[in-house]
Amino acid sequence: MSVGVKVKIWGDYALFSRPELRVERYSYDVITPSAARGILEAIYWHPGLRWQIDRIHVLKPICFTSIRRNEVESKILCGKLLTAYNGGKGEGLFLNTKADIVQRSSIILKDVAYGIEAHFEMTEKASPGDNPGKFKDIMSRRLRKGECYHQPYLGCREFPAFFCPWDEGEEHRGGESRDFGLMLYDMDYSNPEDIRPTFFRAKMENGVIDLRNCEVLR
Repeated sequence: MSVGVKVKIWGDYALFSRPELRVERYSYDVITPSAARGILEAIYWHPGLRWQIDRIHVLKPICFTSIRRNEVESKILCGKLLTAYNGGKGEGLFLNTKADIVQRSSIILKDVAYGIEAHFEMTEKASPGDNPGKFKDIMSRRLRKGECYHQPYLGCREFPAFFCPWDEGEEHRGGESRDFGLMLYDMDYSNPEDIRPTFFRAKMENGVIDLRNCEVLR
């Protein structure tokens, strides 16, 4: 059994990075289904339910801007931490930001707002006392109160996402139809040893991207 919810999310900036551009970050034109799912999971996650995005409503004009950000080129390896924990040498347990930091330009979205239609399905990890009505009531309460497990973000953690319950008739961009080409759909975690990205052909009709019957490419 599936139960639907409608959520409005918005923010000043967003960066849904294209995986084919690794050095200079360049955002997709709209939010990806995986990013939308991540926001819903930040608001309410439970092992007994699985979120599925149905439709994405683009509520504001698509507008890009360019920024430059400081990033680091390296990271501390887990193996070095384990070696230090077991009494070995503590080399490589810090980052020399003066040597590792680098400035990179990013093409990001600004002043974004989306209406997310989604549903959740019960999983085999649900306990006997769990039911769809209970989960929907919890989600609705958290949306009204602005509660979340961690701050949702729009692609990058420095771009927070704000959220509330959404009435579809409240506002709708509508009227614009565009073909965005191939876009990241989600990550396939069916094989933990071989996690792979999946893609879909993103088409916006009258301001809406319908994901209910889209073909997922692996």
